[in-house]
Amino acid sequence: MSVVTEKKQRRVIDGVLLLHKPLGCSSTQALGRAKWLLGAVKGGHTGTLDPLADGLLPLCFGHATKLAHDLLDADKTYDAFIVLGQSTTTGDAEGEVNFSSSDVINREQWDAILPQFMGEISQVPPMYSALKKDGKPLYEYARVGVEIEREARQVSILDMQTRSFDYPFVTLSVTCSKGTYIRTLAEDIGKALGVGAHLRGLTRTAVGTLKLDDAMTLEALEALPESERAAVLMPLDALMQNTPVVHLDDATAARFVQGQRLKLSVADAESVRVYWQQVLIGLASVTQNTLSPSKVLMTALPLK
Repeated sequence: MSVVTEKKQRRVIDGVLLLHKPLGCSSTQALGRAKWLLGAVKGGHTGTLDPLADGLLPLCFGHATKLAHDLLDADKTYDAFIVLGQSTTTGDAEGEVNFSSSDVINREQWDAILPQFMGEISQVPPMYSALKKDGKPLYEYARVGVEIEREARQVSILDMQTRSFDYPFVTLSVTCSKGTYIRTLAEDIGKALGVGAHLRGLTRTAVGTLKLDDAMTLEALEALPESERAAVLMPLDALMQNTPVVHLDDATAARFVQGQRLKLSVADAESVRVYWQQVLIGLASVTQNTLSPSKVLMTALPLK
């Protein structure tokens, strides 16, 4: 990826870019490039995607950054490209082989082992991860040969579908909860089969209801005329299509943006989208007919 050196006029842009992050690029680098191409003042990503992985990286700009938290907690779907018969020091193709087996696993053996990894499972985070110990990422310890004790954590594997099986190569689609390490899942499946395994590639295909099929590349964004780039952004509420909706009139909306709680005949909900004249003005919770603002996207209504 080329380094951006020229200065550019920045502006306030609100919306969501579904980016197809390329291999070899960090999430922060991808965000920086997209911000520059859009000329956006404020932007953030919704959870990192490893440089050795490609796929869907939702980027939030302007007010959308206030709404990104739900995506951090959303389920994710990946296509994992697994090599059976070899384990590596890093759990992926970048590491050195530290175990190999001449045994050949057939499709029936593979299918029989997968149910062990469905539902809630325990995972020990890999040393080659961004988790921190004493303020330093674990991968920095791993690179100098230091092993840090890690506690197992509970994660959920919601769905697994074998896309292809041609030993030793397997493509597995995995839908999982946040915090799941797919390389660890591949390694653990390899251990259960007795032959070892590692990832040769990983593509994120979905984050919550957002799909990779709807994403665009940095090259495609750059190819657009500068005046047309902001038009590709999705609206703020693209992040929460499954969240219930509440519409307010002028009077109640004016009180809402001031942070006031409102008495309304609305069903209880942990989170609702709040609109005024078809404009998303914030999020709220509802308890016993009381609407309580949780995130407000404007401080005053543009009333004429």
